[in-house]
Amino acid sequence: MRFTNKAISIAVLAITATFSCMNDAQAASLTSSPLTIYGQATKGSVTAKVTRGVNPTGTNGTNGAYSEFHNQNTTTIDFNSTTQVGNKAYTFGSALATYSFQNGMSTSSGRTGVYSDRWAPSGANGEVNTSNYLAVFNGNKVTIDLTNKLNYFGIDWGALSAGNTFGFYSKGQLVSEFNYNDINPIAPVRARQHGGEGNGYLHFYANDSEGTFDQIVISQVGGGGFESDNHSFRISNKAFDFENGRDVPEPSMIIGLLATGGAILLKRNEQTV
Repeated sequence: MRFTNKAISIAVLAITATFSCMNDAQAASLTSSPLTIYGQATKGSVTAKVTRGVNPTGTNGTNGAYSEFHNQNTTTIDFNSTTQVGNKAYTFGSALATYSFQNGMSTSSGRTGVYSDRWAPSGANGEVNTSNYLAVFNGNKVTIDLTNKLNYFGIDWGALSAGNTFGFYSKGQLVSEFNYNDINPIAPVRARQHGGEGNGYLHFYANDSEGTFDQIVISQVGGGGFESDNHSFRISNKAFDFENGRDVPEPSMIIGLLATGGAILLKRNEQTV
């Protein structure tokens, strides 16, 4: 019995090491350096973490900041391509997400719509963003309907204004909600072109399967506007492992691997006795 316990212990250590190495490799493939988190907030089963985001090669921040996960199993919408798909409904380069404008989409500054002006969310280091972005004003909310459930949603958010509100829904039921007061104190970028108002890349993700969502509602309460760009979506109905940019493994999967590894090592050791 002592020998069997030893073999199983070795199996556990071997599989743990395998997971650790796999996680390190996946984390290295996601970013060239570890993510610097400037703050976080958790509401129910959803957590929001704030980074500066990254400027893709060749953009110098003029397209705004992107998610550190933007090339890793995510779909990114930059609002530079527009297709009308219904009454007050549009897609922006991907059929995964349909944006419905409560009272229609404008292309003029100061109204809910998509356009380019000085209030576009900044690059990762506060650079001026000269590309199109999404703006939402009071009385004209935007609803994003997804074709699949998500466990991760990222946005370049700024300039932050009081009244900015995000709601995450699953099958019509509110899962979690975040607003200006949750994020502004931890926004890492204070862009000069925005008079020092906060900017940052926000990563919203599910802590468990109850935190996954299929609809996002962006709204502005009162004066000011809600500006965002470079929305990143990740399809999954499982919890998201933010540190490694992947789904959290199912417990049954881990138990199965432990059992398999233990059986293999036990058999190998029995053959050598």
